[in-house]
Amino acid sequence: MREIVFDTETTGLDNKQDRVIEIGGIELLNQFPTGRSFHVYINPGDRQVHPDALAVHGITDAFLQDKPGFADIVEDLLAFFDGAKWVAHNATFDMGFINAEFARLDRPPVSPDMVIDTLALARRKHPMGPNSLDALCRRYGIDNSHRTKHGALLDSELLAEVYIEMLGGRQAAFGLEQSRNTNSGLRRSAASEELAVSSRPKALPTRLTGEEAERHAALIKRLGEKALWHRYGVPKAEA
Repeated sequence: MREIVFDTETTGLDNKQDRVIEIGGIELLNQFPTGRSFHVYINPGDRQVHPDALAVHGITDAFLQDKPGFADIVEDLLAFFDGAKWVAHNATFDMGFINAEFARLDRPPVSPDMVIDTLALARRKHPMGPNSLDALCRRYGIDNSHRTKHGALLDSELLAEVYIEMLGGRQAAFGLEQSRNTNSGLRRSAASEELAVSSRPKALPTRLTGEEAERHAALIKRLGEKALWHRYGVPKAEA
């Protein structure tokens, strides 16, 4: 399954008047980062950055003056997200802004069934909270010490780690467990039996190209020494 963990920064809180000024996204394939990312700053036209928003993300009007408008980046955005689930923390906020931008260009909105809200997921998993991104990083031992300001790409990278941990980490993909049977003691679960039957004596060769492996390695390095991806090593390119 392909997912894009993403974040936006905006000029303010009202999606009817305020505009998106930054979008960052990280591609996951079967809950593993591919090394592909999307990042762009966007000129909001005549809408100025509200002082409260500036205090959060530090993106100034002057910085945005020479950046492309949303209409100029929309095709690249849609191409990157094409066919993937949109994963965001407090997705109602981000999708409200994204769909408002699409509406201004007479584009159809993103269907709700293509959106995953990690805040809602966190509230179900940790009902006592807190469930902000910073709080979840602390809960899962993810290093966010370099997050002095909000930034769409950095927050997407942190959220990708949080999201995987909330789903059970890489352990969730293994499907191996033992269950107790009152009649015959310990036995393998159906999941582990199925995996044992289908296991390969030799792993299939990687499909990664050299460029993809390098991008993946660069992403892991950027996430810091405590990033969970270090547990699994850096994939090698196909020979």
